[in-house]
Amino acid sequence: MATGNIKVTAENIFPIIKKFLYSDHEIFLRELISNATDATLKLKHLSTLGEIKGDIGNPMIEVKVDKEKKEIRIIDQGIGMTGEEVEKYINQVAFSGAEEFVEKYKDKVEDSGIIGHFGLGFYSSFMVAEKVEIYTKSYKEDAKAVRWECDGSPEYTLEEIDKKERGTEIVLHIDDDSTEFLEESKITELLKKYNKFMPIPIKFGTREEVLPKEDGADEKEEPKKITVDNIINNPNPAWTKNPSDLKDEDYKAFYRELYPMQFDEPLFHIHLNVDYPFNLTGILYFPKISKNIDPQKDRIQLYQNQVFVTDNVEGIVPDFLQMLRGVIDSPDIPLNVSRSYLQADGAVKKISSYITRKVVDKLISLFKNDRKAFEEKWDDIKIIIEYGMLSEDKFFEKSDKFALYPTVDKEYLTFSELEEKIKPAQTDKDGNLVILYASDVKSQHSYIEAAKEKGYEVLLLDSPIVSHLLQKLETTKEKIQFARVDADHIDNLIKKDEEKISKLSEEEKEKLKPIIEEVIPAETYTVQLEAMDSNANPFIITQPEFMRRMKEMQATGGGGFMGMNNFPEMYNLVVNTNNDLVVEILNTKTKKKQNRLIKQAFDLAKLSQNLLHGEDLTNFIKRSFEMIK
Repeated sequence: MATGNIKVTAENIFPIIKKFLYSDHEIFLRELISNATDATLKLKHLSTLGEIKGDIGNPMIEVKVDKEKKEIRIIDQGIGMTGEEVEKYINQVAFSGAEEFVEKYKDKVEDSGIIGHFGLGFYSSFMVAEKVEIYTKSYKEDAKAVRWECDGSPEYTLEEIDKKERGTEIVLHIDDDSTEFLEESKITELLKKYNKFMPIPIKFGTREEVLPKEDGADEKEEPKKITVDNIINNPNPAWTKNPSDLKDEDYKAFYRELYPMQFDEPLFHIHLNVDYPFNLTGILYFPKISKNIDPQKDRIQLYQNQVFVTDNVEGIVPDFLQMLRGVIDSPDIPLNVSRSYLQADGAVKKISSYITRKVVDKLISLFKNDRKAFEEKWDDIKIIIEYGMLSEDKFFEKSDKFALYPTVDKEYLTFSELEEKIKPAQTDKDGNLVILYASDVKSQHSYIEAAKEKGYEVLLLDSPIVSHLLQKLETTKEKIQFARVDADHIDNLIKKDEEKISKLSEEEKEKLKPIIEEVIPAETYTVQLEAMDSNANPFIITQPEFMRRMKEMQATGGGGFMGMNNFPEMYNLVVNTNNDLVVEILNTKTKKKQNRLIKQAFDLAKLSQNLLHGEDLTNFIKRSFEMIK
């Protein structure tokens, strides 16, 4: 038996590792199983090269828990180690990584995933164990099996033992602070979290399996049960397979495997597979976006060689695609570094661009191959596409090929189709193409109908970021402007050369305006007199496009002016000087009747904009009944 000191200068290195990594000490199991997986994959590789004689069988990894002895065992059938290799890889290489780690991160550890970065996988054992043993036998024919033991101090023992089977068994003697890891439910949870798709089968206990009944068996006969290994992982997940070998149902089944609590089917998927100039595989899904979707739940999962790392892909996947779901697996993404570092990293930039390009290609393909199906999905995917158009210039440039602009009559148009359709009727006297839109078909119905009577097309744009998107479109496309149908009366939204003749003279207008202003609250409404069609409503309430859009942009983050949210609501009250009721208001002799007509017309205009509430609504109803007595 040999004893010795691990070559390390930092004193009490084990307590330091335990102290600084304690917040995330569950990753010890991930690291030990990753090591066991590496050892098994190396064995398979050597076997294919012919460097190992005989059949290696179907090696697996086994995890055992003994609650009474307070032990966890991780057993593999991989290449194992000789005594010299234990001395090198356990006592020198890994521990030099531990030293470097402590020096670099002892004051600022935030994520214990850096353990793997420093080759510290094995030493994460001491986050939960007071003593660790290694029993190992190399695949090499003449190698002697050895046992290594360390109790968390720099001292260790190394001795030869009698062990027949190839591979490594690590025994963790769990300390009193970490007994939660002796619960089978906890180990199952961790295995499913970190090792669900490891490439080597992982056994954790056994389970009973019901055998199917034989043909013609009695219905009352109890089905036979057998005990089988409880394999907790899927070693061959869909993203590791060739897309040509998978059917649509395979992709849907994998989605359910990733997100068992998701009951909606994904809309479509994108299979990622590239090996130059970086390695990346994965499958991304467009989920059905609902108003109550939780962006922090069921996120894209990042793996490295089928080992789960994180579901925070900020800095790796473009922001607008983080509402997608699925898996990306790449050994080329540097882990546990700041977002600013990731954004500056060349490989990550290329990966991010590749993901965006693949999404664009998929959207173009879906649009071209089955436009009707694409249109049916539009409401579920538009928020992701609109966010992408806002945040990624390259995505915006490509979006003309698939971005849709639905009308209130449910016709879906590309921007070029929209331009061609409305250009003859909706070009104003200055040569600008005015695109009318509504955000709510029900509340803006009267304004939509007024536009339709003029032969104008009205879009339905109702996403929460539409104001930002319109601003982007107006600044990148020439001579276009968007106007919501209730931003002004229709003749003012698309100004033509012809002038409307007013039934009222200038003198009559000057007389009428103060009469109306006396009744209408000046702090909220600005009265403006306009000559419109005689069949247009007498009073129309509008909100200036600029003011409303700035408030909306401020409410959804950025793009507006500071304090715009606290600015009072301001509206225009447009009075139609060609409407008979307005003429009657002017000519009414009694002040009482005049005020009643103004209030009634004003309340009707407010009602059409869903602005009539509380006491005003009560008074309006009471007044209306009195007027029809």
